[in-house]
Amino acid sequence: METFIKLFVSNLEKWIETQQNFLASIEKIEGELSEADRLDLILATRTAFKHIIKTIEAFDKWLQDPFIVGHMPREMLQEVQKETWDILKKILELDIKHTSEFRTHVLKLASENRLNPVLYQRRREREDRLSMSV
Repeated sequence: METFIKLFVSNLEKWIETQQNFLASIEKIEGELSEADRLDLILATRTAFKHIIKTIEAFDKWLQDPFIVGHMPREMLQEVQKETWDILKKILELDIKHTSEFRTHVLKLASENRLNPVLYQRRREREDRLSMSV
């Protein structure tokens, strides 16, 4: 086998192992999240976002490589396209649901005069600075 192919396959094997290790780690931690406090939930979600972004960027580069797409069977491309669209729809549905529910929650807190004035003021000052710089 050529050196290029050996190196290419070795890199694929390292990537697979890294992803499998990360998957095992999150599956191990996942059970503990039901009892997690708000900070731990935020950190867990941000960790997931970062790894999702890293994986998507790698997948996007993967699909830009002529060597890879030139040798990938159409069936594999169909599977990737279908699964990716399913993930996209699920993320969009989550975003719409979460944003809608939070909007309702903030409006309820505001109507009950229960918004934290320190957090509200900081956000308002930041938005005022942004609007002044435009």
